[in-house]
Amino acid sequence: MSDVTPPGGPGPSQQPEYDLGQGATVGSRLTTALKAGGVVAPILTVVVAFIVGGLVVLITGHNPFDTYKAIFDGTGLQWLFPWTSGADRDTAAVNLQQTLLITGPLILLGLAVGYAFRAGLFNIGGQGQYIVGSIVAVWSGSSWAGMPHLPHVVLCMLLATAAGAAWAAIAGALRAFTGANEVITTIMLNWIAIWLGVYLFSLGGPLQNSSQPDVPISNDVVPSAKLHVFWGDPELQGLHIGIFVAVAAAVVYWVLLNRSTKGYEARAVGFNPEAARYSGIKVGKTYVLVMGTCGALAGLAGSLDVLGWQFHLATNDIQTTQLAFLGIAVALLGRNTAIGTCLAALLFGALVNGTSVRNLDPQVFEPELAQNLTTVIQGLVVLFVSADVLILMIYNKLRPRRRRAAAAGEPVEAGA
Repeated sequence: MSDVTPPGGPGPSQQPEYDLGQGATVGSRLTTALKAGGVVAPILTVVVAFIVGGLVVLITGHNPFDTYKAIFDGTGLQWLFPWTSGADRDTAAVNLQQTLLITGPLILLGLAVGYAFRAGLFNIGGQGQYIVGSIVAVWSGSSWAGMPHLPHVVLCMLLATAAGAAWAAIAGALRAFTGANEVITTIMLNWIAIWLGVYLFSLGGPLQNSSQPDVPISNDVVPSAKLHVFWGDPELQGLHIGIFVAVAAAVVYWVLLNRSTKGYEARAVGFNPEAARYSGIKVGKTYVLVMGTCGALAGLAGSLDVLGWQFHLATNDIQTTQLAFLGIAVALLGRNTAIGTCLAALLFGALVNGTSVRNLDPQVFEPELAQNLTTVIQGLVVLFVSADVLILMIYNKLRPRRRRAAAAGEPVEAGA
């Protein structure tokens, strides 16, 4: 992965020092942490988070090994093992379909956070962007019933993507032209999106369904706008093609970030906005474009859920959904990379599905507690990943020791 070297940075023959000072931007901090930790830090983060989560399970009087085994069985990942056969394989296939249904939107929501990180922005507004995309998807998906299937699906997804992009671009424009902190503005936009959706689908609202006047819910998505289910029973929420859309978006994300001018400009602004401005990059325009791209990804995630398995929106759905906030943990654990984000999304998708009331045996662990366990692990992941300064302190302490040992011809201890 190519990186941007700020003016005055190390030359080709110099070894960069990984130092996170107070003046470092979000983008430079995250990129430096990525170099220092590699793939080891995320793996250690997950292991430690699960160990601490196991201790929590033990404190509640349950067996952490049995609990984690039951959660794993609920994810359906054992379907990938060739020795899983018979009825167990059929059950695992259904569970894996549900896991991947959650994974697809999580990939997009993680990318929506990760791309902002690389530009020095903190996109907390994925929830609002996801909701706005969902609203537009359910409106367009329940309209134009006579359209052919493929054009209808594509149009719904494009409109939802555009809606999410426009919603997020508001925060980007406020940052660019007024200096307003995007954390504050995106949080405010989240609440606006939530209550806008509640208004639209509440009793007597403009988009409330026409067949059930006493139910605060939207009209159902018409069959021509539903995503094609290629694995499983469509009546039982089989796996739809949205997972391929999410993976394709991850490929586009990698190309955009690492092989395009706009991605270079975003990373340059993330390293040092003033140096980027001095080099001729329009920082304000970059903020708007980056946030718009993030919103497009989150809006697309909303369309996958609405067109893939929800098929309608209720006011309770809008107020209780927390999937977009999980995208923050996905981006942090995935280190804002395409492959890392996909793997982190699969992990959290498996956790969410494996701890659901439908899958977890209450005799092993209460599903209600298990759902909280997922939140605990999510919080631990964010906590440990955010400790990049500690990781770098240890890394910088060990590097001089290795160089001295190498120069003296002495063996380096395994822990060094």
